[in-house]
Amino acid sequence: MLMDWVRLARPRDWAKSVFVLLPVPFAVRAGARLEPIELGLGVLAFCLTSSAVYVFNDLRDVEADRAHPQKRQRPIASGAISPTGAGLYAAGLLAAGIALGWASGHPTVVLLLALYVGLNLIYSLGAKHQPLVDVFLLASGFLLRVLAGCALMGVPPSNWLLTCTLWVALFLAFAKRRADLSRGMGAAQRPALKGYSLNFLDHAMSLSAGICLLSYGLYSQDAGIFVPGRELAGMPFVAFGLLHYLRLAQVDQIEVSPVEMAYGSRALQICSLGWLAATAWSLGWF
Repeated sequence: MLMDWVRLARPRDWAKSVFVLLPVPFAVRAGARLEPIELGLGVLAFCLTSSAVYVFNDLRDVEADRAHPQKRQRPIASGAISPTGAGLYAAGLLAAGIALGWASGHPTVVLLLALYVGLNLIYSLGAKHQPLVDVFLLASGFLLRVLAGCALMGVPPSNWLLTCTLWVALFLAFAKRRADLSRGMGAAQRPALKGYSLNFLDHAMSLSAGICLLSYGLYSQDAGIFVPGRELAGMPFVAFGLLHYLRLAQVDQIEVSPVEMAYGSRALQICSLGWLAATAWSLGWF
């Protein structure tokens, strides 16, 4: 029973909250003060709030999940957890998330959490059935996490940072829809898929990756926070990560979501660590 409650919260998807930390190295280099406790509370607030959203979405989709060969094993669809119990659980997770956001000492984080919940309610109540609208709403969650990171650091978000985040978020959202199609999911399970094809999603992912890489390169040269001559140290890792993902999806036909890819691809994990090291070096930390 305990594992059913844990599975219902989808802690594996908490990996998305790493986007809250994305502004941190750049903000610190620009002179912002790092408060680890406040930052940790903000990250945990987004983790718990996102779990509340997942539970609500499972409640909305319980009948469709029961007709799906894999999703019928989810705790609500399988009957392991009652809808009433799940509803109370979602309310508790949401209350805890908002409370942690408030405890961070940054009211803006609470507003961003409320906006995150509102957009996800719109998504769950019907917008997820509309092609492109669903992808942009999925991407908005990553953007809100980055804005929360900026609020926790007490710095305004730069236009370049928001641009890079938007396009990498769209890349991940299109990748999620591609994985849905590749696994044989159809319009009966996810109506928005009737508006997509593998060819369109391949082009959309390639376009998003290209703009993300270009905007990251321009940001690196324009930000003024990098050590001269080291501005583009992180570029090879960003390029490799995006191209490796595209190769896995389009050549190897890997049929997993971005979260599953992050946990399963050793090459992407090593690339992420390389980017962190290169970014630290380009910022003059060593």
